[in-house]
Amino acid sequence: NSYWPMPFRTSARITVENLSPDEVASFYFSIDYELTQIEDDAAYLHAQWRRNNPLPYGDVHTLLDGVRGRGHYVGTYIAWGVNNNGWWGEGEVKFYLDGDRDWPTICGTGTEDYFGGAWNFEHPPGEYGAFSTPFLGLPQVIKPDGLYQSQQRFGMYRWHIPDPIHFKEELRVTIQALGWRSTLEGKRRYLPLQDDIASTAFWYQAEPHAPFPALPGVNDLEVI
Repeated sequence: NSYWPMPFRTSARITVENLSPDEVASFYFSIDYELTQIEDDAAYLHAQWRRNNPLPYGDVHTLLDGVRGRGHYVGTYIAWGVNNNGWWGEGEVKFYLDGDRDWPTICGTGTEDYFGGAWNFEHPPGEYGAFSTPFLGLPQVIKPDGLYQSQQRFGMYRWHIPDPIHFKEELRVTIQALGWRSTLEGKRRYLPLQDDIASTAFWYQAEPHAPFPALPGVNDLEVI
């Protein structure tokens, strides 16, 4: 379900596209709307989906890029498939605002911290603990089954309702994929990961918006 406000001034249209060559046997939906006065400065809801599978070695996963105009960032959802045997959530979430290039205005302290699960989402001890709160959570923990399902997969969300991230001119958001290498000369070392990362970013902004990148075909959308 989606409860993000979607203001419109003159008209609205919602479409659903079946990318599969097979017919959908059934499809159910419910849409609620209210005809009311919209403030002159009300922004429009935008959402953008991206995926790297696998993420190239040493690269960051881009949650959002190319945003031009005035607005505020309100949410992140990530589906993360881990392709290694160790910890995967050491990467930082970075928000580049209004002319930032090499250094972001906002830089996080780790993937699990951003999604509200400090210390490796480990609760109870020795296990990943799924949880949901109004603004952040790890609702999905898929464990390997010892046969065909060989990967760990996670679903995480963070809604910036109490802490929207405002921008005046432009916005870019990235997340690192980092684990740990073996200790060398007494020092811990980061391991760049090549994981399967898919994300949806949500933000509001004044129109017009910059063109979105094209969505991939059905084979690149499949979870494999």
